[in-house]
Amino acid sequence: MKKHNFSAGPAILPAPVIKEAARAVANYNGIGLSLLELSHRGTEFTAVIEEANALMKEIIGLPEGYHVLWLTGGASTQFYQVPFNLLNEDETAAYLDTGTWANKAIKEAKVFGKIDVVASSKEQNYTFIPKKYKVPADARYFHITSNNTIFGTQLHKFPKSPVPLVCDMSSDFLSRPFNPEPFGLIYAGAQKNLGPAGTTVVIVREDMLGHVKRHLPSMTDYRTFIKENSLYNTPPVFPIYVSMLTLRWIKKSGGLKAMHRRAKARATVLYNEVDRNPLFRGTTAIEDRSTMNACFVMEEKYAALEGQFMNLCKENGIIGLKGHRSVGGFRASMYNAMPKSSVEVLTGLMADFAQKHG
Repeated sequence: MKKHNFSAGPAILPAPVIKEAARAVANYNGIGLSLLELSHRGTEFTAVIEEANALMKEIIGLPEGYHVLWLTGGASTQFYQVPFNLLNEDETAAYLDTGTWANKAIKEAKVFGKIDVVASSKEQNYTFIPKKYKVPADARYFHITSNNTIFGTQLHKFPKSPVPLVCDMSSDFLSRPFNPEPFGLIYAGAQKNLGPAGTTVVIVREDMLGHVKRHLPSMTDYRTFIKENSLYNTPPVFPIYVSMLTLRWIKKSGGLKAMHRRAKARATVLYNEVDRNPLFRGTTAIEDRSTMNACFVMEEKYAALEGQFMNLCKENGIIGLKGHRSVGGFRASMYNAMPKSSVEVLTGLMADFAQKHG
């Protein structure tokens, strides 16, 4: 039976990417070695990482002065590595608190400098994105989280800021076009829209670096990896290779404009059914609904049917639909590689279930 993977991550990848990656694991480009056996300093992998860098710059449209880094430790490591590299103890950074990961980033940043949380929706269980706040003009940077995986909210327009934006884009990275110039730094775990878990992309503008007074150990200093083209130590070879294949697929499929059209089409199908169906309701402000992670629950009087619906989904090949414990209910993660037909299978089941029980 075909599986419809709505998991929040590690997430669905394009079928041709998985097929090509499997071939490379067995025998990379016919050289008689597995991709997993290649030296990271050999010509084969150097070509991979250089192509990945070039594709990233082309697809996003990065101007001169931006560097693409392939690091480890997940986006959570960036919660401290960003302020460690950018923020002196006597300086202030502004943060927008829109979800669990933003809150964790704030906690880590407080170790390294002064943190001004300009707005938060925590008291309302992160059901919306705060709109009215002021970013201090003397802040070193303004940290935002573009998409909140757990709560299903998304910044549909990036805020205007008097200081450079720093953005955790982990769960909607490469899902839409954007102007990179206001951003001083972007980071994203690969395991949503780009590749398997194990590598984290950091895109940093060169003028953001070199200002902190503290000593930076080599492995925590972005400049180390800029200088060594992310090859200072052995990088996560396989995740970077698969990410390169995914970047090829994005380019071939029409780039970020095409990814955005697909995302809006999928989200429209699902949210229309949630709003129409008497058994379900959304959990976030309509204007802030994410195109990547749709969170919804059973209406209270039908809550006892949740288990039955989950079993129906399982019987029809739908996996990964259970909502995060912070929200409950259901979470349909619809990343770049998900076909709209999988969303239509889910909404068809929702409609049938309502007809039977509503």
